[in-house]
Amino acid sequence: MTGFPGTELSRGLRNSPRELISTEGVVASVIVLLIGFALTAVTEKPVWLVGSVFPALYLLLAVKVADQWEKAAVLRFGRYRGLRGPGLYFVIPIVEKISRYVDQRIRVTNVTAESALTRDTVPVNVVAIVFWVVWDAEKCILEVSDFEEAIHLSSQTALLESIGRHQLAQMITERESLGKELQRLLDAKTNPWGITVQSVEIRDVHIPAALEDAMSRQAQAERERQARIVLGTAETEISAKFAEASIVYQNNPIALHLRAMNMLYEAIKEKGAMVIVPSSAVETMGLGGMLATANMAAPVNHKPL
Repeated sequence: MTGFPGTELSRGLRNSPRELISTEGVVASVIVLLIGFALTAVTEKPVWLVGSVFPALYLLLAVKVADQWEKAAVLRFGRYRGLRGPGLYFVIPIVEKISRYVDQRIRVTNVTAESALTRDTVPVNVVAIVFWVVWDAEKCILEVSDFEEAIHLSSQTALLESIGRHQLAQMITERESLGKELQRLLDAKTNPWGITVQSVEIRDVHIPAALEDAMSRQAQAERERQARIVLGTAETEISAKFAEASIVYQNNPIALHLRAMNMLYEAIKEKGAMVIVPSSAVETMGLGGMLATANMAAPVNHKPL
């Protein structure tokens, strides 16, 4: 089980604390020093320059800025004093320090499970995406050492457990229900940390090539079986209709004769058709007169001598 390449490196960079000196602090301290230089040049008293050093140093270390989506915890001599941000805020140098900044936007974590066994012992490679958000930065900072790593490992464990409880067919056809199950399990675990798992999406399920070929042949055989069942059902329905018709014709010989005459007419009206009828049928149904009449009605083409 491994994550995507570079996941550990990028996670380490995100978890690194913000720089000790902010850009805004540098700008503020430079402005104070310039004012001290200007006053010293005007009054020719170096006390202004010396006096500006201490405020400049204070602003250099005290001025902090958090982005709109960020929160940071302030620790005074190691004890939690509250959250700061977003925007500009100040800390007391040496006495107070800032924890890592917490991004409160929706975050995405990629999770993979390689060669995980399903309930029917089929090895699969599953790729999932976890969408989560920090709703309580205080709990997130104070309760969990590295909440991003905790989310990643918890997601992998839950994914492996879910794969082991489902068969391969469910993994392929019921991705949405599988994602909802994972979301419910992860959300129950991460809520005490001040984190909510909003959704889990199963991106892909890879199976071995040999198994994929076998499943394709199985599906083809199933379609052929269904086709033969439909054909057999049609034959059964047709035979039932013929049985019903035979009862009607059995008690009504005139209807049977008319049906036979209609079938014979349909056969001989085609150009060049030839029908061989037993003599008994001709005598029984009186077809001789009908055939003679049909022959006389047909046009005769005389060839010139």
